This record gives sequence, structure tokens and C-alpha cells, in this order.
Amino acid sequence: MKTLIILSHPDVAGSTTQQFLMAATQTLENVTLHHLEKHYPTGKIDRVYEQALLAEHDRIIFQFPLYWYSSPSLLKEWQDVVLDEKKITDWQGKEFGIVVIAGVAKKEYQAGGREIFTMDELMRPYQAIANKFKWQYLPIFGIYQFAYMTETCKQKLLIRYQQYLMLGNSQTLAERTAWFQNQLISISLSKEASLHDKIDLIKEQLQTNQEELEMLRFTLDELE
Repeated sequence: MKTLIILSHPDVAGSTTQQFLMAATQTLENVTLHHLEKHYPTGKIDRVYEQALLAEHDRIIFQFPLYWYSSPSLLKEWQDVVLDEKKITDWQGKEFGIVVIAGVAKKEYQAGGREIFTMDELMRPYQAIANKFKWQYLPIFGIYQFAYMTETCKQKLLIRYQQYLMLGNSQTLAERTAWFQNQLISISLSKEASLHDKIDLIKEQLQTNQEELEMLRFTLDELE
């Protein structure tokens, strides 16, 4: 499955969050990163090019910082220029997700919190677009207060983000395990031979854990 990230950020070079996310996509296969402000510095969007780009990908991701409870203006312009109801039949069946970055803590996006509304509620117009084009709407991937995260949290975020881009809504334990094993294979190809044994041990442990969990699930099913 091919994933298209449509990134909108007027100052992506000055955003540590976006730089972190962009670096995380560089080694991924079948993932296209498309930065609107870089591609269209004058703001004039090529409708034909964008529609062709959208058509050739199976999973569409909007990625942006939250600006006044919505996206930067160029992403709205992209929607106005590119989206076409006549293409509903041609484009149906895709997956659609949102990666949104907020400077406010997640707990504030709820009734009683400082922002009152949940992120799901704020992103409702995008859900309506997905519904219009018969796209499967993925759970929102929210990133809150990235600047305050520890390095450990950032590494966990990197893995969750890569899995979101590559697996979409298909994230069973078996699929996540297979994803880890494939990533380890890719890493082992680029590392010196002295590390291969350690990587092989991690792969074997993942496989063993997977088999034990499947056995436990089988036992539980038998008990029911």
C-alpha cells in the first residue's frame, strides 16, 4: 500500500517536530512526503498534478500543526482546488488519516479542559471529507507538546508514527510484530557484521513472543 503525506507548514525548517517526523519517513518504503509550501512557494496549486498524485496512492495523510483549530491556509487551498466530487468513484476505497501537532497538552482537549472540544470534534470537517469520498477514516494521530517529551517518549513516538504511516488501521499484534521484524532486517543490512547476531536475537525473541501470545489466545478461546 502506498502512503501519501500531504504536509502543510509555512516554516517547516523552524519546526523541530516536523523535522523529527520528516526524518522518520526517509527510510520508509512506499511513503511519499509532499510538502505543499515547498512545492508551491507562490501558493498556486497545480490541480492536475495533485489529483494524479492523490490517485496513485492508497492511503492519504494530512499532516499539519494546529492553527486556530484548523490547518495552515495552504492545506485549505489544496482542498478547494484539488478535491472534486466527480472523482468520488475513481478515488473511493482509500484510507485517510490526520497527523496533527498541538502545543497544548492532550488533557486540555476535552469537555471541562481549557480547549473544551476533543481533537476528534475539532477535526470533524476532515471526517466529513473522508465520508464524502468513501475513504476509511483512520484514528487521528495527535502529537501534543512535543518540545516537552523525553528522548524515550520521542523514540516511542517515532515507532508509532511509522506504523501509522505504513499499517494504517491494520495494526494487529501479528502485523506490528511483522513490521518490527521487517525493520530489523532493513537495519541489519546497513549495520556492520558484529551487530548482526544481536539483531538476529531480537528477531528470534519477537517471533517467540508472538508464538507464545498466539498459544495463550488459543487457550483462552478453548476455555470460553
